[in-house]
Amino acid sequence: MREGSRRRDREIGGVDTQATRPAATLRGGWVLFARVAWMAVALLTVGIFVAGAWLRSLELQQVCLATASVCEQHYLLTPQNVRELRSLGLSPDLWALYTGATSIVFASVWWAIGVTIFARRSEDRMALLVSLFLVTFTIAFWPDVAGALARSYPAFVVPVGILKLLGDVLAMLFFYLFPSGSFVPRWTRWLAIVWCAQRIFNLFVDSLPEPAVWVQLLFAGLFFGLLASFVYAQTYRYRRVSGPVERRQTRWIVFGVVAALIGTVAMLLPYFFIEPASSERTVISGFTVVQVAGSDAFMLLIPLSIGVAILRSRLFDIDVVINRALVYGSLTATLVALYFGGIVVLQRLFVLLTGERSALAVVVSTLAIAALFNPLRRRIQGFIDRRFYRRKYDARKTLAFSAKLRDETDLEALNDDLVGVVAETVQPAHVSLWLRPYTAPQRQRSR
Repeated sequence: MREGSRRRDREIGGVDTQATRPAATLRGGWVLFARVAWMAVALLTVGIFVAGAWLRSLELQQVCLATASVCEQHYLLTPQNVRELRSLGLSPDLWALYTGATSIVFASVWWAIGVTIFARRSEDRMALLVSLFLVTFTIAFWPDVAGALARSYPAFVVPVGILKLLGDVLAMLFFYLFPSGSFVPRWTRWLAIVWCAQRIFNLFVDSLPEPAVWVQLLFAGLFFGLLASFVYAQTYRYRRVSGPVERRQTRWIVFGVVAALIGTVAMLLPYFFIEPASSERTVISGFTVVQVAGSDAFMLLIPLSIGVAILRSRLFDIDVVINRALVYGSLTATLVALYFGGIVVLQRLFVLLTGERSALAVVVSTLAIAALFNPLRRRIQGFIDRRFYRRKYDARKTLAFSAKLRDETDLEALNDDLVGVVAETVQPAHVSLWLRPYTAPQRQRSR
């Protein structure tokens, strides 16, 4: 009976957690081998990236005179790009220095976090995988940088391709294995094999003729299906397998990835709404200068969240970070919409009344936003607490009501407070309170 209960405790959601969690640490000579191999791959990655960034800056200083498709394929400057840079007060040399410097600076953050994890947890298998993923993924994330080295020196085509493949495969393994280091559910290991085969095939796509449309659609569906399996695997693990610490680590990763994707998409939206002509990547505009560094800066949230999840997961409460992000993100979006909406409405009103625009519209909108800041913040905070943090919100309301209960003497006021707390915390369709009429106890007559 006792053995059966222990067996049931190990099985969570149909997954034997004890069987799916292998030993987390390396021992003996494997530790030395893993460290030497890690450092060799890391040094090769950093060397190729830095050399590629330098060669990339040299490429951008030259004007591409080939066909538009070739120039666009390798992100090279065309005569039109040079004219656009001149109109912005930039030269090709300064643009080349800017793009090369930003790629090295942002890649250095990925490397620094990977090296920190390696230095702190080099005997942990999952930490080794994650740290090597952070280092090698820079080759896959900035393909034009490493591609410049391969174009200038064909002998590096194979090393660059292998490192890019390694970065893609480690990224896949990270989402399938994090945080415990085991495949959960177990069948995701077969999807990992499919992902590896798909990435290996991509290495030879450039040397093959363009496939039919249905083949392209098939591979696109396979790619997005595998991306969806990452989300499913992490959700399944979080709900059925992970413990409290692992769930906290998962929340950090989800927060970093979602915030990075939202920020990157936000940097791309002006291409379609503000500057429709800039939807082509060969066009350089004022926003392109900002977007080059802005999108890479948002992607830094991924390595930063991974570093916190692995190294500092016990020191921070991710719920507080998410709560503040939801509150102040929603507050900022609401205030910006109200501010610009108020300016537009007031300007139209002034034009109708006086026939001209007035700076008073900006002043009135600014004062209105300042007056609405605290009330809006409290309402948004209350809404988010009720919808996403119901348990903590109810506990605070219960404690507040208990304090009021000790001090309240008016029965009618106490009834109103009780109904209000129940309506706000439970949110039923209808609330009513019935009190039994007071009847004096009857005394027994003594004979």
